Amino acid sequence: MFYIRFFISIIQEGIINEEEIALIGYMTFVVLMLSVMVIIFFVSFQKRKNKLLLDKIAQQKAYDAEMSRTQTEIQEATLKHVGRELHDNVGQLLAYAKMQLGMLGAKINPEAQSKLQETTKIVADSLEEVRALSKSLNNDVLLNMGFVDSLQNELNRLKRMSITTATLEIEGDAHPLAHRPHELVLFRILQEFFSNAVKYAEAESMTVMLDFQEAQLLITASDDGVGFDPVSAEKGSGLINMESRAVLIGANYHLKSAPQEGTTLRLAYPFPKEN
Repeated sequence: MFYIRFFISIIQEGIINEEEIALIGYMTFVVLMLSVMVIIFFVSFQKRKNKLLLDKIAQQKAYDAEMSRTQTEIQEATLKHVGRELHDNVGQLLAYAKMQLGMLGAKINPEAQSKLQETTKIVADSLEEVRALSKSLNNDVLLNMGFVDSLQNELNRLKRMSITTATLEIEGDAHPLAHRPHELVLFRILQEFFSNAVKYAEAESMTVMLDFQEAQLLITASDDGVGFDPVSAEKGSGLINMESRAVLIGANYHLKSAPQEGTTLRLAYPFPKEN
C-alpha cells in the first residue's frame, strides 16, 4: 500500500508520467516472471536430481541383491557337489573299509579282537559322520528332510563333535515354510552360527528355539562360548554371509555377544501374507 500511495503522489506531483509508470510496471512484471521461471527451473532440477539419485540407490540395491543371490547360488552348488562327493566317494570307501574289517575279524586271533573292534567302531563313527555331513551340505536332501529335521540332524552331528549338549526347542505349530528355499537360507545361517561356535567360541552347549507364531517365525540360537565384542571385532566372511542371507529373504537379523558371555543370534522371518 505504501508503494501505491508513493506512486500516486509522484503522479499527482507530475514527477513521472503515465508512460513511464507503465514501463516500470512492465519491467517489474518481466522481473517477476523471470524470478518465477528461475524458481520453477530450480525446483524441477532438484526433483530430477533427487529422482536420479533415488534411481541410482535403487539400482545399487538391486545389484547388491543380485550379487548376493548369485553368490548364494554358487555357494549352494559348491556345497551340493562336496556333499555328493562325500556320500558317493568317501562314504563308499568307509563302508568298504568297515566291511573288510568285519571280514578280517573272523581270521585274526582273539588277542587282537579288541583293537580290531575299536578300529571298526572308529570307521563306523566316521561313516556316520560323513553321511550326516553330506546331508547337511546337499540342499536337495535338506529340502526333502525339512527345516526342523535338518536342524536336528545338524545338532546331533555337533554333539558327536565337541559340543556337550545341543538342544532344539519348538513352540507353536511347526510347519514347512510357504517358500521352501527360504528354509535352506535359514538353515545355512544357523549352520554358520554353529560353525563359529565350534571353531572360535569354544562352546560346550548350544540351544536353538523355534517359535512358530501366526505372522512370523522367531529363531533364537545361543551358545555358552567365550563370546566377542561386536563393536571392535572385525567382521569375517561368515558373519557377513549370515547377515546378507537374512537380508536376502527379508528376515530381521540381530547378533548379540560380549566377552565371556556367549553369543545369541535372533532371526525374525515374516510369513508371506495371504492374498
